[in-house]
Amino acid sequence: MITDFLVIGAGIAGASIASRLSEFGRVVLLEREERPGYHTTGRSAAFFTVNYGNQVIRSLTAASRQFFSNPPDGFTNHPLMSPRGILTIARADQFSEYEKNLAGARAVSDDIAEIGIDDAVQLFPTLRRDYVSLAHYEPGLYMDVDQIHGGYLRQMTAHGGTLVCDAEARSIEYVGGVWNVGTPAGVYEAPILINAAGAWADEIASLAGVDPVGLNPMRRTVIIFAGPAGVNLDKAPMVIDVEEKFYFKPEAGKILASPADETPSPPCDVQPDELDIAVTVERVELATNMVIGRIDHKWAGLRSFVADRTPVVGFDPGHEGFFWLVGQGGYGIMTSPAMAHAATALATKQSWPEDLAKNGVCPEKLSPLRPALLKRNEK
Repeated sequence: MITDFLVIGAGIAGASIASRLSEFGRVVLLEREERPGYHTTGRSAAFFTVNYGNQVIRSLTAASRQFFSNPPDGFTNHPLMSPRGILTIARADQFSEYEKNLAGARAVSDDIAEIGIDDAVQLFPTLRRDYVSLAHYEPGLYMDVDQIHGGYLRQMTAHGGTLVCDAEARSIEYVGGVWNVGTPAGVYEAPILINAAGAWADEIASLAGVDPVGLNPMRRTVIIFAGPAGVNLDKAPMVIDVEEKFYFKPEAGKILASPADETPSPPCDVQPDELDIAVTVERVELATNMVIGRIDHKWAGLRSFVADRTPVVGFDPGHEGFFWLVGQGGYGIMTSPAMAHAATALATKQSWPEDLAKNGVCPEKLSPLRPALLKRNEK
């Protein structure tokens, strides 16, 4: 099947750019699993905040807010975000880390407020007063991942794009100005191949004869357990340790928690490690008076970074028509509108969007040719 754009990977990165590109030509979106979003996208903690990630990530997040607040017609029938605060806490011995975190937060948001221990405990009643010494609060937002991911896929389909599942790329060749991708579902061809394969993106590149960008997939563990009896936490904020050694938040009447681990892992259907689960329990019980008995659900997802922890977006310098859209780490959902806009502008060779420029996003910071990745391109 011949098309204009061939996208590998139907997670949030692939779905969002496929949605955008479908306005400019025929798009086929290939997914190796039986359904899209099976891996990282479907395992996200789903929170929107500009106080997260490096400066490029924060700029991409800021540039994405308008899309989530006012999505295009037909994208969804439900709000994509709902209000929910973020409470950052610190022990007395974390004072210097707290001061640095607070300064960084206030540099990107005017809504950060320092609060006392009484207010912190009022916001999340199970916090231990003898643990929390410092705290600041941000009015953050929960994200509806299913609606966001599904909205991109609906937009793509509405513009004539095609999603093909159970279509793992088994062979990739560039012949006569066209990329040929062989899958169990058939052979697909396009002059532009978008590599949005998440943790598998370097493997896709190698299959295509393209040098990898040095992705490092890292495991992130999550558990869900019952909240304390008699305490209503439904409107409580997300709580984050100032050094991001753990976080927890209300989740559908229960509590979701993570040790915020980043354990190197090969690309795979990653599963939680029992040691990481034990660490999660220990850290949450130290910071709160919650006793975690039975764990109702546990899972892990992969967050993929390159050396400078900034996404890679753009054409590969050594291979015509091979386009990178990778390295989103744990920020892929909340940055997806800006990332898709940037990627579409570069893939279709349009002028750089003004809304990205005014938020401090420029193509050089995302480029496969940026200084942090130059060694990869030296021959």
